[in-house]
Amino acid sequence: MSGHSKWHNIQGRKNAQDAKRGKIFQKISRDLYQAAKAGGVEPESNAQLRLVMEKARAANMPKDNIQRALDKASGVGGAKFEEITYEGYGPGGTAIMVSALTDNKNRTAAAVRSAFTHHGGSLGASGSVSYMFDRQGYIVILRNGLDTDEDTMLMAALDAGADDMKTSDEIFEIFTDPSALPAVRDALQAAGYDLDTAEVTMFPENTTEVPEGKVSQYTGLIDELSENDDVQDVYEAAVLPEEAE
Repeated sequence: MSGHSKWHNIQGRKNAQDAKRGKIFQKISRDLYQAAKAGGVEPESNAQLRLVMEKARAANMPKDNIQRALDKASGVGGAKFEEITYEGYGPGGTAIMVSALTDNKNRTAAAVRSAFTHHGGSLGASGSVSYMFDRQGYIVILRNGLDTDEDTMLMAALDAGADDMKTSDEIFEIFTDPSALPAVRDALQAAGYDLDTAEVTMFPENTTEVPEGKVSQYTGLIDELSENDDVQDVYEAAVLPEEAE
C-alpha cells in the first residue's frame, strides 16, 4: 500500500528527537498513565499496562519514574491531571492537534499558544481541525524474527476483530475501531504475537505538504511542542517535502 506509515514517521523524525532529547521516558510515562487510567494500576489485571511496563523495563526506565506515572493516574498526592486537546494551524496552513496532560491548564495553554505564535502558526478554536483526523486503534507487530507471512497475519488480525492491516518489510500495522482495540490486542497476545505498539491514536484523513520555505518554522514548532513536559502527543496532517510522494 502507498503512503508513509505512522510507524515509519514515528521511527524517523520523532524517534530521532526522542533519542536526542531524552523523550523516551516521557512517552513511556504518558503510555503508563493512559493505560493505568483506562484499566487500573495493577498489571496483573491490566494487559495494556503490562505491555507498557515491559517497554519501560526494556528502556531501563527508573522505577521512580514508573511509579510517578502510576501515581498520576490514581491521584496519589492530591494532584489532579486533566487531558486537554488543542487545535491549530502550522506554517502553510497545516493542521495540528496537540494532546496534553496537565495539572495547570493556564500554564499549558500559554505554552502551546506561544509555540504556535513563535513559529508562524496560530491556535484555533475547538473543532477547527479535529474533523480532519480519524481516531483509530493502532497495533504494530515487528516482522524481524517473526515466522508469519502476510496472509496468516491478516487472518489472525481479522479473526481478532481488526478492521484492516498494512504490511511493509519491517512491520505489520493493524487498524481497529477504538472501542475494539483492547479485545484485538488481547486476542493477538493470546495467539502468541508480541506487540510493539497498541494504542488509540489520530490519523489525518488527508495531508498537506509543508511549503519548502516554511520547513524550518514547521519543524521548530513540532520540536517545541514535543519538548513541553505537558504535551503527550502531537498529531500532524502534514508531510515534509522529502516525505511527500
